[in-house]
Amino acid sequence: MLLPHQPLQEAAVPSQRISARDQAGPWHSEAVCRRDEAGLFFAPSKEPTAARLSREEAAKRVCARCPVMVACREHALLQPEPYGVWGGLTAAERRVVLARRRRREAELQRTTRIAAAG
Repeated sequence: MLLPHQPLQEAAVPSQRISARDQAGPWHSEAVCRRDEAGLFFAPSKEPTAARLSREEAAKRVCARCPVMVACREHALLQPEPYGVWGGLTAAERRVVLARRRRREAELQRTTRIAAAG
């Protein structure tokens, strides 16, 4: 979810991976959440657990129909965005994804070192 007043810091993307959509304009201009209430994507202070879970599920339903969900998710993972629902993932879910990526990268580096030494 991109708030109207937030500047976007785009991550560097290799030119061969830029789609026609990306060349036409920034991904966030097509985000479905731009038409929704920002409160749906960000928790109010002291929100009860049941209300938070319900709100997050509603936000994820918006994300599920968004044409730029993957780009939004990658933005939130690369920044990293510490709050809110971005690309269909909560902040806690994004932390899990990032931890898995770090473990996978560490395993790949370890495997590469073993192969090079062997």
